[in-house]
Amino acid sequence: MKIAFYTLGCKVNQYATQALEQLVTQRGHSLVPFEEAADAYVINTCTVTAVSDKKSRQVIRRARKSAPDAVIAVCGCYPQTHPDDVEKLGVDLISGTGDRTGFVDLLEREWSDRQPITALDDAFSRRTFEPLPAGGLEGRTRAMLKMEDGCVNFCSYCIIPYARGRVRSLPLTDCVRQARELEAAGYREIVLTGIEISSWGQDLEGKPELIEAIEAICQGLSPDTRVRLGSLEPDHITDRMIAGLAKIEKFCPQFHISLQSGCTKTLKSMNRHYTADEYADLCRKLRAAFPGATLTTDMMTGFHEETEADFEESLAFAKKIGFEKVHVFPYSQREGTAASKRGDSVPRQEKERRAKKLIAETDKLREVYFDGLVGNKVEVLVEQQQPDGTYTGYTRNYVPVTIHRRDLHIGDLVDVTITGVENADHCIAE
Repeated sequence: MKIAFYTLGCKVNQYATQALEQLVTQRGHSLVPFEEAADAYVINTCTVTAVSDKKSRQVIRRARKSAPDAVIAVCGCYPQTHPDDVEKLGVDLISGTGDRTGFVDLLEREWSDRQPITALDDAFSRRTFEPLPAGGLEGRTRAMLKMEDGCVNFCSYCIIPYARGRVRSLPLTDCVRQARELEAAGYREIVLTGIEISSWGQDLEGKPELIEAIEAICQGLSPDTRVRLGSLEPDHITDRMIAGLAKIEKFCPQFHISLQSGCTKTLKSMNRHYTADEYADLCRKLRAAFPGATLTTDMMTGFHEETEADFEESLAFAKKIGFEKVHVFPYSQREGTAASKRGDSVPRQEKERRAKKLIAETDKLREVYFDGLVGNKVEVLVEQQQPDGTYTGYTRNYVPVTIHRRDLHIGDLVDVTITGVENADHCIAE
């Protein structure tokens, strides 16, 4: 078969798609771009917001319209939580967030038999971590290593626990082995990721902490392999973890720490397990332990009963922390969550107005940060060559950089000097 993949959503979904790509190619199938003719189109969906659902439906409809005779297969969080909605779209194969190897079996069966298949389980019945091939296909410089799946935080706005189930961790020995295999395959940077990676180890014997896994992984790698963390929950970042990370030279000091709101009243309504003051204290500790570290986050506007004063408090908090980047989105009510039972009290237009204001103000923070980098010497992992001959990559702090040199190669780790900023979007270096 010629198989085309399309991925929506988070890094864990990207990881899953890369694993599926490896599984199908190992069986002799070939990969083609999603825009080209294929025998099967696989859409790995997201359901974190109503907008995510809409995007998933749009991609599914587009695939069916452009290739009426092809197999349309849908997996991921959207069918796991809304299977009836997906069935209405004329999909041939519906799967969820579990058993990826079984999904490949079903894809081959659907191509042969052409009988619609729906294969979904109860996410909360899963007890073990599903091992999958880490990384991606050849030619990539940064690989993801998924260490954890599931979440039991039950934030009042979030559907993900119902899509992913309980916390399940990749055993420590497997974490170390996969990291070494990725390095041996030529990857120069490894991103440790999961649905709620801060909870890694909760289900393992002895309940090891995440810092123990990071230390063990890094000890098994060469000094010039970089290690980065995915999104973290603030209430799981301990003093022990901060002290341990500060001793690891290959660790990239970029922390994406989910905030959602800078207003403690709103955080309590969201069932987040920290206050704004506690979050700010954590940021102070991180900046003290990692001079020059970047702090990035997610923030929501217009959550249930968020007043204008609450929003302004949240905005002021973001400016006080001085985030280097903020992903902003208006609250989207999700059926099946605790918050959905309260109604949606903030009008859509007001949510969007607040989101635009928050984006404008936090974009200024990013501009100031970028401007402050000019003249600095930084290490960049070269990841792509552009049509004009320049190279692009990321610093240890995950700053995008365009390098105006011609003597580089993909996968190089190079020291460059930041000479300018372009469109407040990326830095320029020589």
